[in-house]
Amino acid sequence: MKITLQRIVAAIALLAAGGAMAQAKPVCGLNNGKAASGEPIALGAVVGKTGPDDFSASALASQAYFKCVNANGGIHGRPVELTIVDDQWNPEVAAQAAAKLVKDRKVLAMVGSSSFVECGVNAKLYAQEDVMVIAGVGVPRECFFAKNYVPVNTGPRVSATVVGMHMVQAYKAKKMVCVIPNIPSLGNWACDGLKNWGEANGVTVDVITIDPGSPDATSTMLQAAAAKPDAIVLNLPKGIMVPMLAAAEQQGLAKKIRFGSSTPAYNFDVPKAIGAAWNDNFDIHLEFMPVESAGADNLNWKATMEAYAAKTAPRDSFAQAGYLAARMTTEALLKLDPKKIDRATVSAALRAISGFKSDILCRPFYVGDGARHNANSSGPIAQVSGSGFKQVTAGCLAAGDPELKDLRLTEKRLGL
Repeated sequence: MKITLQRIVAAIALLAAGGAMAQAKPVCGLNNGKAASGEPIALGAVVGKTGPDDFSASALASQAYFKCVNANGGIHGRPVELTIVDDQWNPEVAAQAAAKLVKDRKVLAMVGSSSFVECGVNAKLYAQEDVMVIAGVGVPRECFFAKNYVPVNTGPRVSATVVGMHMVQAYKAKKMVCVIPNIPSLGNWACDGLKNWGEANGVTVDVITIDPGSPDATSTMLQAAAAKPDAIVLNLPKGIMVPMLAAAEQQGLAKKIRFGSSTPAYNFDVPKAIGAAWNDNFDIHLEFMPVESAGADNLNWKATMEAYAAKTAPRDSFAQAGYLAARMTTEALLKLDPKKIDRATVSAALRAISGFKSDILCRPFYVGDGARHNANSSGPIAQVSGSGFKQVTAGCLAAGDPELKDLRLTEKRLGL
Protein backbone atom coordinates (compact mmCIF):
# COMPACT_ATOMS: atom_id res chain seq x y z
CA MET A 1 0.00 0.00 0.00
CA LYS A 2 1.36 3.41 -0.96
CA ILE A 3 2.10 5.60 2.07
CA THR A 4 1.14 9.20 1.40
CA LEU A 5 1.69 12.36 3.39
CA GLN A 6 -2.04 12.54 3.99
CA ARG A 7 -2.00 9.04 5.54
CA ILE A 8 0.90 9.99 7.81
CA VAL A 9 -0.82 13.18 8.95
CA ALA A 10 -4.05 11.29 9.56
CA ALA A 11 -2.22 8.64 11.59
CA ILE A 12 -0.51 11.28 13.72
CA ALA A 13 -3.84 13.00 14.27
CA LEU A 14 -5.44 9.75 15.40
CA LEU A 15 -2.60 9.04 17.80
CA ALA A 16 -2.82 12.54 19.19
CA ALA A 17 -6.56 12.27 19.60
CA GLY A 18 -6.21 8.91 21.35
CA GLY A 19 -3.61 10.31 23.71
CA ALA A 20 -5.79 13.32 24.42
CA MET A 21 -8.75 11.05 25.20
CA ALA A 22 -6.64 8.93 27.54
CA GLN A 23 -5.29 12.01 29.35
CA ALA A 24 -8.57 13.92 29.48
CA LYS A 25 -9.87 15.05 32.84
CA PRO A 26 -12.75 12.96 34.16
CA VAL A 27 -16.32 14.16 33.69
CA CYS A 28 -18.35 13.74 36.88
CA GLY A 29 -21.66 15.05 38.18
CA LEU A 30 -22.20 18.74 37.49
CA ASN A 31 -18.65 18.94 36.10
CA ASN A 32 -18.31 22.61 37.09
CA GLY A 33 -14.92 22.46 38.79
CA LYS A 34 -16.31 23.84 42.06
CA ALA A 35 -15.76 21.93 45.29
CA ALA A 36 -18.97 21.03 47.12
CA SER A 37 -19.19 22.35 50.67
CA GLY A 38 -22.80 21.96 51.79
CA GLU A 39 -24.40 19.40 54.09
CA PRO A 40 -22.97 15.95 53.26
CA ILE A 41 -25.09 13.18 51.78
CA ALA A 42 -24.26 9.96 53.67
CA LEU A 43 -23.93 6.77 51.66
CA GLY A 44 -22.40 3.42 52.62
CA ALA A 45 -20.88 0.24 51.25
CA VAL A 46 -20.15 -3.18 52.74
CA VAL A 47 -17.23 -5.12 51.25
CA GLY A 48 -15.33 -8.32 51.90
CA LYS A 49 -11.85 -6.89 52.11
CA THR A 50 -10.09 -9.24 54.52
CA GLY A 51 -10.65 -12.99 54.12
CA PRO A 52 -10.04 -15.51 51.31
CA ASP A 53 -9.68 -12.63 48.83
CA ASP A 54 -9.79 -8.82 48.78
CA PHE A 55 -13.21 -8.02 47.37
CA SER A 56 -13.22 -4.23 47.80
CA ALA A 57 -12.42 -2.97 44.28
CA SER A 58 -16.00 -2.00 43.51
CA ALA A 59 -16.43 0.31 46.51
CA LEU A 60 -13.02 1.91 45.95
CA ALA A 61 -14.09 2.84 42.41
CA SER A 62 -17.40 4.23 43.70
CA GLN A 63 -15.48 6.28 46.23
CA ALA A 64 -13.21 7.63 43.49
CA TYR A 65 -16.20 8.70 41.40
CA PHE A 66 -17.85 10.44 44.35
CA LYS A 67 -14.60 12.28 45.07
CA CYS A 68 -14.72 13.50 41.49
CA VAL A 69 -18.37 14.51 41.94
CA ASN A 70 -17.48 16.43 45.10
CA ALA A 71 -14.75 18.30 43.24
CA ASN A 72 -17.29 19.26 40.59
CA GLY A 73 -20.22 20.73 42.49
CA GLY A 74 -21.40 17.65 44.39
CA ILE A 75 -25.16 17.10 44.39
CA HIS A 76 -26.15 20.71 43.76
CA GLY A 77 -23.59 21.86 46.29
CA ARG A 78 -23.83 18.96 48.72
CA PRO A 79 -20.84 16.58 48.89
CA VAL A 80 -21.26 12.81 48.98
CA GLU A 81 -19.64 10.91 51.86
CA LEU A 82 -19.23 7.20 51.16
CA THR A 83 -18.35 5.12 54.23
CA ILE A 84 -16.88 1.69 53.38
CA VAL A 85 -16.99 -1.08 56.00
CA ASP A 86 -15.21 -4.46 55.79
CA ASP A 87 -17.35 -7.51 56.64
CA GLN A 88 -14.29 -9.81 56.71
CA TRP A 89 -16.30 -12.48 54.82
CA ASN A 90 -18.07 -13.09 58.15
CA PRO A 91 -21.91 -13.01 58.31
CA GLU A 92 -21.95 -11.70 61.88
CA VAL A 93 -19.54 -8.91 61.03
CA ALA A 94 -21.59 -8.16 57.89
CA ALA A 95 -24.72 -7.69 60.01
CA GLN A 96 -22.85 -5.37 62.35
CA ALA A 97 -21.46 -3.40 59.41
CA ALA A 98 -24.89 -2.83 57.88
CA ALA A 99 -26.42 -1.88 61.24
CA LYS A 100 -23.63 0.63 61.79
CA LEU A 101 -24.24 2.23 58.40
CA VAL A 102 -28.04 2.11 58.31
CA LYS A 103 -28.94 2.80 61.95
CA ASP A 104 -25.97 4.70 63.33
CA ARG A 105 -24.56 6.49 60.28
CA LYS A 106 -28.10 6.78 58.85
CA VAL A 107 -26.97 6.43 55.25
CA LEU A 108 -29.53 7.26 52.56
CA ALA A 109 -28.42 4.42 50.28
CA MET A 110 -25.68 1.83 49.80
CA VAL A 111 -23.50 2.17 46.72
CA GLY A 112 -20.66 -0.01 45.40
CA SER A 113 -21.01 -2.85 47.92
CA SER A 114 -19.30 -6.14 47.07
CA SER A 115 -19.48 -9.14 49.39
CA PHE A 116 -19.91 -12.90 49.40
CA VAL A 117 -21.96 -12.88 52.61
CA GLU A 118 -23.77 -9.62 53.28
CA CYS A 119 -26.72 -9.90 50.88
CA GLY A 120 -28.37 -12.78 52.67
CA VAL A 121 -27.67 -11.37 56.10
CA ASN A 122 -28.79 -7.80 55.44
CA ALA A 123 -31.47 -7.90 52.72
CA LYS A 124 -34.26 -7.90 55.33
CA LEU A 125 -32.77 -4.88 57.13
CA TYR A 126 -32.49 -2.90 53.90
CA ALA A 127 -36.13 -3.63 53.07
CA GLN A 128 -37.33 -2.75 56.56
CA GLU A 129 -35.43 0.54 56.57
CA ASP A 130 -36.21 1.31 52.90
CA VAL A 131 -32.53 1.57 52.01
CA MET A 132 -31.74 0.85 48.36
CA VAL A 133 -28.48 -0.89 47.55
CA ILE A 134 -26.91 -0.19 44.15
CA ALA A 135 -24.21 -2.80 44.63
CA GLY A 136 -21.19 -3.00 42.43
CA VAL A 137 -20.85 -6.75 42.77
CA GLY A 138 -23.47 -9.24 43.90
CA VAL A 139 -22.45 -12.84 44.51
CA PRO A 140 -24.90 -15.17 46.34
CA ARG A 141 -28.50 -15.74 45.31
CA GLU A 142 -29.96 -13.23 47.80
CA CYS A 143 -28.18 -10.40 46.00
CA PHE A 144 -30.40 -11.03 42.97
CA PHE A 145 -33.61 -11.95 44.80
CA ALA A 146 -34.19 -8.94 47.02
CA LYS A 147 -36.40 -5.93 46.32
CA ASN A 148 -33.90 -3.40 47.67
CA TYR A 149 -30.66 -4.98 46.43
CA VAL A 150 -29.56 -4.16 42.88
CA PRO A 151 -26.21 -5.54 41.67
CA VAL A 152 -24.66 -3.87 38.63
CA ASN A 153 -22.73 -7.01 37.68
CA THR A 154 -24.17 -10.17 36.14
CA GLY A 155 -23.35 -12.33 39.13
CA PRO A 156 -21.58 -15.71 39.20
CA ARG A 157 -24.61 -17.71 38.04
CA VAL A 158 -25.08 -15.71 34.84
CA SER A 159 -21.31 -15.43 34.32
CA ALA A 160 -20.79 -19.20 34.56
CA THR A 161 -23.80 -19.82 32.31
CA VAL A 162 -22.48 -17.52 29.59
CA VAL A 163 -18.93 -18.91 29.59
CA GLY A 164 -20.32 -22.46 29.57
CA MET A 165 -22.57 -21.63 26.61
CA HIS A 166 -19.48 -20.28 24.87
CA MET A 167 -17.58 -23.52 25.54
CA VAL A 168 -20.37 -25.43 23.82
CA GLN A 169 -20.54 -23.03 20.87
CA ALA A 170 -16.78 -22.64 20.38
CA TYR A 171 -15.46 -26.09 21.32
CA LYS A 172 -18.51 -28.38 20.94
CA ALA A 173 -18.34 -29.34 24.63
CA LYS A 174 -20.93 -31.96 25.56
CA LYS A 175 -19.91 -32.58 29.16
CA MET A 176 -18.72 -30.01 31.67
CA VAL A 177 -17.84 -29.66 35.35
CA CYS A 178 -18.57 -26.44 37.25
CA VAL A 179 -16.59 -25.75 40.45
CA ILE A 180 -18.06 -23.41 43.08
CA PRO A 181 -17.43 -22.54 46.79
CA ASN A 182 -19.95 -24.11 49.19
CA ILE A 183 -20.93 -20.73 50.63
CA PRO A 184 -24.63 -20.69 51.56
CA SER A 185 -26.85 -19.55 48.65
CA LEU A 186 -23.86 -19.69 46.31
CA GLY A 187 -22.83 -23.33 46.11
CA ASN A 188 -24.87 -25.23 43.50
CA TRP A 189 -27.09 -22.20 42.73
CA ALA A 190 -24.26 -20.36 40.95
CA CYS A 191 -23.56 -23.38 38.73
CA ASP A 192 -27.19 -24.45 38.31
CA GLY A 193 -27.84 -21.82 35.63
CA LEU A 194 -25.36 -23.62 33.37
CA LYS A 195 -26.66 -27.01 34.50
CA ASN A 196 -30.28 -26.07 33.74
CA TRP A 197 -29.34 -24.59 30.37
CA GLY A 198 -27.37 -27.76 29.64
CA GLU A 199 -30.35 -29.98 30.42
CA ALA A 200 -32.37 -28.11 27.81
CA ASN A 201 -29.58 -28.29 25.23
CA GLY A 202 -28.20 -31.80 25.49
CA VAL A 203 -25.17 -30.89 27.62
CA THR A 204 -24.28 -32.65 30.87
CA VAL A 205 -22.98 -30.43 33.71
CA ASP A 206 -21.67 -31.85 37.00
CA VAL A 207 -21.21 -29.50 39.97
CA ILE A 208 -18.40 -29.70 42.53
CA THR A 209 -18.61 -27.56 45.67
CA ILE A 210 -15.49 -26.78 47.69
CA ASP A 211 -14.70 -25.32 51.10
CA PRO A 212 -13.44 -21.76 50.43
CA GLY A 213 -11.64 -21.68 53.79
CA SER A 214 -9.43 -24.69 53.04
CA PRO A 215 -9.75 -25.67 49.38
CA ASP A 216 -7.78 -28.75 48.28
CA ALA A 217 -6.87 -27.77 44.73
CA THR A 218 -5.28 -31.05 43.70
CA SER A 219 -8.11 -33.30 44.88
CA THR A 220 -10.69 -30.95 43.37
CA MET A 221 -9.04 -31.00 39.96
CA LEU A 222 -8.63 -34.78 40.08
CA GLN A 223 -12.30 -35.14 41.00
CA ALA A 224 -13.27 -32.88 38.11
CA ALA A 225 -11.06 -34.76 35.67
CA ALA A 226 -12.51 -38.10 36.80
CA ALA A 227 -15.84 -37.06 35.26
CA LYS A 228 -14.07 -36.98 31.87
CA PRO A 229 -15.41 -33.54 30.88
CA ASP A 230 -14.75 -31.65 27.69
CA ALA A 231 -14.55 -28.43 29.72
CA ILE A 232 -14.16 -27.30 33.33
CA VAL A 233 -15.73 -24.01 34.43
CA LEU A 234 -14.17 -22.41 37.52
CA ASN A 235 -16.71 -20.22 39.32
CA LEU A 236 -14.28 -19.06 42.00
CA PRO A 237 -12.68 -15.91 43.43
CA LYS A 238 -9.22 -15.21 42.03
CA GLY A 239 -7.40 -16.22 45.21
CA ILE A 240 -8.84 -19.74 45.02
CA MET A 241 -8.95 -20.06 41.23
CA VAL A 242 -5.21 -19.54 40.60
CA PRO A 243 -4.14 -22.50 42.81
CA MET A 244 -6.77 -24.64 41.05
CA LEU A 245 -5.16 -23.91 37.69
CA ALA A 246 -1.71 -24.64 39.12
CA ALA A 247 -2.94 -28.01 40.34
CA ALA A 248 -4.61 -28.72 36.98
CA GLU A 249 -1.36 -27.94 35.16
CA GLN A 250 0.60 -30.25 37.49
CA GLN A 251 -1.82 -33.06 36.64
CA GLY A 252 -1.43 -32.42 32.91
CA LEU A 253 -5.04 -31.32 32.50
CA ALA A 254 -4.23 -28.09 30.67
CA LYS A 255 -3.41 -30.09 27.55
CA LYS A 256 -6.46 -32.38 27.75
CA ILE A 257 -9.44 -30.25 28.84
CA ARG A 258 -10.72 -26.79 27.92
CA PHE A 259 -10.95 -24.45 30.91
CA GLY A 260 -13.22 -21.47 31.44
CA SER A 261 -14.08 -19.09 34.23
CA SER A 262 -16.56 -16.56 35.46
CA THR A 263 -15.43 -12.92 35.67
CA PRO A 264 -13.05 -13.02 38.71
CA ALA A 265 -10.34 -14.47 36.45
CA TYR A 266 -10.42 -11.31 34.33
CA ASN A 267 -7.60 -9.63 36.23
CA PHE A 268 -4.30 -8.68 34.65
CA ASP A 269 -2.39 -10.38 37.45
CA VAL A 270 -3.85 -13.72 36.41
CA PRO A 271 -1.99 -14.44 33.11
CA LYS A 272 1.34 -13.87 34.86
CA ALA A 273 0.30 -15.94 37.86
CA ILE A 274 -0.90 -18.98 35.91
CA GLY A 275 1.84 -19.05 33.27
CA ALA A 276 2.21 -20.00 29.63
CA ALA A 277 0.45 -23.37 29.94
CA TRP A 278 -2.88 -21.55 29.84
CA ASN A 279 -2.19 -19.42 26.80
CA ASP A 280 -5.20 -19.76 24.45
CA ASN A 281 -6.80 -22.35 26.78
CA PHE A 282 -8.54 -20.28 29.43
CA ASP A 283 -11.73 -18.49 28.37
CA ILE A 284 -13.40 -15.97 30.67
CA HIS A 285 -16.81 -14.29 30.67
CA LEU A 286 -16.65 -10.52 31.14
CA GLU A 287 -19.53 -8.93 33.02
CA PHE A 288 -18.68 -5.66 31.25
CA MET A 289 -16.83 -4.64 28.12
CA PRO A 290 -13.03 -5.12 28.28
CA VAL A 291 -11.19 -2.75 30.62
CA GLU A 292 -8.97 -1.66 27.71
CA SER A 293 -11.91 -0.77 25.45
CA ALA A 294 -11.93 2.71 23.94
CA GLY A 295 -15.51 3.79 24.66
CA ALA A 296 -15.94 7.29 26.06
CA ASP A 297 -17.39 6.12 29.37
CA ASN A 298 -14.73 3.45 29.86
CA LEU A 299 -12.05 6.08 29.25
CA ASN A 300 -13.82 8.31 31.76
CA TRP A 301 -13.73 5.49 34.31
CA LYS A 302 -9.97 5.18 33.77
CA ALA A 303 -9.48 8.93 34.06
CA THR A 304 -11.53 9.00 37.26
CA MET A 305 -9.45 6.22 38.79
CA GLU A 306 -6.24 7.92 37.75
CA ALA A 307 -7.26 11.22 39.29
CA TYR A 308 -9.09 10.12 42.44
CA ALA A 309 -8.17 6.53 43.36
CA ALA A 310 -5.04 5.18 44.99
CA LYS A 311 -2.48 3.56 42.70
CA THR A 312 -3.13 0.28 44.51
CA ALA A 313 -6.88 0.33 43.78
CA PRO A 314 -7.66 -2.32 41.12
CA ARG A 315 -8.56 -1.24 37.59
CA ASP A 316 -10.63 -4.33 36.81
CA SER A 317 -14.18 -5.41 36.01
CA PHE A 318 -15.28 -4.99 39.59
CA ALA A 319 -13.93 -1.43 39.57
CA GLN A 320 -15.96 -0.79 36.43
CA ALA A 321 -19.01 -2.00 38.37
CA GLY A 322 -18.36 0.39 41.23
CA TYR A 323 -17.90 3.29 38.85
CA LEU A 324 -21.22 2.52 37.16
CA ALA A 325 -23.01 2.17 40.51
CA ALA A 326 -21.75 5.58 41.60
CA ARG A 327 -22.45 7.21 38.24
CA MET A 328 -26.06 6.07 38.01
CA THR A 329 -26.62 7.00 41.67
CA THR A 330 -25.21 10.46 41.06
CA GLU A 331 -27.43 11.01 38.03
CA ALA A 332 -30.46 9.94 40.06
CA LEU A 333 -29.56 12.24 42.98
CA LEU A 334 -29.04 15.22 40.69
CA LYS A 335 -32.70 14.99 39.69
CA LEU A 336 -33.76 15.69 43.29
CA ASP A 337 -34.27 18.95 45.19
CA PRO A 338 -31.09 19.10 47.33
CA LYS A 339 -33.15 20.38 50.27
CA LYS A 340 -35.47 17.38 50.15
CA ILE A 341 -33.01 14.54 49.93
CA ASP A 342 -33.82 11.76 52.39
CA ARG A 343 -34.13 7.99 52.29
CA ALA A 344 -37.58 8.06 50.78
CA THR A 345 -36.71 10.42 47.93
CA VAL A 346 -33.39 8.69 47.27
CA SER A 347 -34.98 5.23 47.20
CA ALA A 348 -37.67 6.46 44.81
CA ALA A 349 -35.08 8.08 42.55
CA LEU A 350 -32.97 4.92 42.42
CA ARG A 351 -35.98 2.72 41.65
CA ALA A 352 -36.81 5.07 38.78
CA ILE A 353 -33.52 4.31 36.98
CA SER A 354 -34.35 2.92 33.55
CA GLY A 355 -32.51 2.86 30.26
CA PHE A 356 -29.18 3.87 31.85
CA LYS A 357 -26.59 3.62 29.08
CA SER A 358 -22.83 3.19 29.10
CA ASP A 359 -20.38 1.70 26.63
CA ILE A 360 -19.13 -0.37 29.57
CA LEU A 361 -22.46 -2.24 29.53
CA CYS A 362 -23.75 -4.54 26.80
CA ARG A 363 -27.34 -3.34 27.29
CA PRO A 364 -29.13 -0.43 29.01
CA PHE A 365 -29.49 -0.90 32.78
CA TYR A 366 -32.65 -0.55 34.83
CA VAL A 367 -33.77 -0.88 38.46
CA GLY A 368 -37.57 -0.69 38.78
CA ASP A 369 -39.68 -1.80 41.73
CA GLY A 370 -39.63 -5.54 41.08
CA ALA A 371 -39.09 -8.19 43.73
CA ARG A 372 -35.62 -8.98 42.32
CA HIS A 373 -32.93 -7.57 40.05
CA ASN A 374 -30.47 -8.93 37.46
CA ALA A 375 -30.52 -6.32 34.70
CA ASN A 376 -26.99 -7.18 33.54
CA SER A 377 -27.20 -10.69 32.11
CA SER A 378 -24.82 -10.84 29.16
CA GLY A 379 -21.23 -10.07 28.18
CA PRO A 380 -18.31 -10.84 25.86
CA ILE A 381 -15.72 -13.63 26.21
CA ALA A 382 -11.98 -13.03 26.56
CA GLN A 383 -9.15 -15.55 26.48
CA VAL A 384 -5.76 -15.54 28.18
CA SER A 385 -3.21 -14.59 25.56
CA GLY A 386 0.43 -14.11 26.50
CA SER A 387 0.61 -11.71 29.42
CA GLY A 388 -2.90 -10.37 28.82
CA PHE A 389 -6.25 -11.16 27.23
CA LYS A 390 -7.85 -11.10 23.81
CA GLN A 391 -11.57 -10.86 23.10
CA VAL A 392 -12.75 -13.96 21.26
CA THR A 393 -16.42 -13.09 20.68
CA ALA A 394 -17.51 -10.37 18.29
CA GLY A 395 -20.16 -9.08 20.68
CA CYS A 396 -22.02 -9.94 23.85
CA LEU A 397 -23.60 -13.30 24.64
CA ALA A 398 -26.92 -13.28 26.52
CA ALA A 399 -27.37 -15.88 29.24
CA GLY A 400 -29.87 -18.62 28.40
CA ASP A 401 -30.52 -19.34 32.09
CA PRO A 402 -34.20 -20.34 32.50
CA GLU A 403 -34.24 -18.53 35.84
CA LEU A 404 -34.15 -15.20 33.98
CA LYS A 405 -37.50 -15.78 32.27
CA ASP A 406 -39.40 -13.34 34.51
CA LEU A 407 -36.83 -10.60 33.99
CA ARG A 408 -36.89 -11.07 30.23
CA LEU A 409 -40.61 -10.36 30.36
CA THR A 410 -39.95 -7.23 32.46
CA GLU A 411 -37.37 -6.00 29.97
CA LYS A 412 -39.77 -6.57 27.10
CA ARG A 413 -42.40 -4.55 28.93
CA LEU A 414 -39.90 -1.72 29.52
CA GLY A 415 -38.76 -1.78 25.90
CA LEU A 416 -35.17 -2.66 26.82
